[in-house]
Amino acid sequence: MDYAATFRISASGMALEKTRLEIASVNIANMNQAGRSADSVFKPLKLVAQAVPFPFASHFDHVRAGGVQMAGAVPVETAPRLVHEPGHPYANAQGMVAYPGVDHTAEMLNLNIALRAYEANVVALNAGRTMAARTLDIGGQNGA
Repeated sequence: MDYAATFRISASGMALEKTRLEIASVNIANMNQAGRSADSVFKPLKLVAQAVPFPFASHFDHVRAGGVQMAGAVPVETAPRLVHEPGHPYANAQGMVAYPGVDHTAEMLNLNIALRAYEANVVALNAGRTMAARTLDIGGQNGA
């Protein structure tokens, strides 16, 4: 068994979830940044991921992917949140101020999902490491 491939898969998953965590944090950090107009407010970002094939995956039908990678962080077209604040410097003629359309609950859920997925990849990495170490122990006992 190729333990290095197991480690690469878990490492790519951890890197992806770290990026997902950073994107959710950026969205939350910018959710209260008013814009001069509805078009100029911060657009929430969304992580797009893609599978990365193993170099030898084309030779085997049962081998599908070798991990994941970030394909990009794309802005999500959401309607801005309009708040009635007539005294605000960015208020329009009706006294409305445009804030980004960030859904705080969804972003907190994304943070939680990213954390749990990261933890799952750490557990998988540790399981692979334990199996590799145990394999070396067994091989060493038979060869001695």
